[in-house]
Amino acid sequence: MMDHARDLASVREATDRLLTAAAALDNAGVTQPSRLPGWTRGHVLAHLARNADALVNVLEGRPMYVSGEARDADIERDAPRPLEVQLADVRESANRFQDAASVSADWSRTVELRNGVTDSASRVPFRRWIEVEIHHVDLGVGYELEDLPKEFTQREINFLTERFRNHPGVPALMIEQDDGRMIPTGVVERVTGVQLDSGYRPPHPDLTVSGSQADLLGWLAGRRDGSALHVEGGSLPALPPL
Repeated sequence: MMDHARDLASVREATDRLLTAAAALDNAGVTQPSRLPGWTRGHVLAHLARNADALVNVLEGRPMYVSGEARDADIERDAPRPLEVQLADVRESANRFQDAASVSADWSRTVELRNGVTDSASRVPFRRWIEVEIHHVDLGVGYELEDLPKEFTQREINFLTERFRNHPGVPALMIEQDDGRMIPTGVVERVTGVQLDSGYRPPHPDLTVSGSQADLLGWLAGRRDGSALHVEGGSLPALPPL
């Protein structure tokens, strides 16, 4: 079960880490490329601020974004701003999110995110935690996947493997972590011509992908090419965009 209050505290800590790291930049550094193709560090910071406000909308029952076009336009508008303005926006929008996520509410209710995706309200703080941690890495300021909190890394691996289960573009495969943990993902296979229910995976798919937690997360999240991973039973599949 999600502990939204604990996740909210983790979001605050992750945001503080990101703001401290970003404060070491200067205005020129904000305009430099991030690790995301086509985005500067300013784009990443602008996205983080607008995402916080978008998740406030979700918690308060409004559409996450007016439209995909409006989301993209807001990021483009805000990306060129000076560092001081960027940091203030990330901080103030993060505080608005904390306030909205701290009110007494039915955390078991279903909320709607982008593109018709729904989730439990209790998972919204974790989704925000994902945004802050992964985009901190994307800034390219010395914070790497290996630096992520171990609890976060494991939960994000679990989250992404769950997301790719039953995805028609992902073959049945087993993720094998360096701590020995095995996590199945990919399409549900057919056994004796019968489609298995969505909660079951074959115990030993032909394809196994193994490696460190950081490298596995990097591949699953589209931040690393998977060249550091070991693959048995075939070649490393290309994953759909998140």
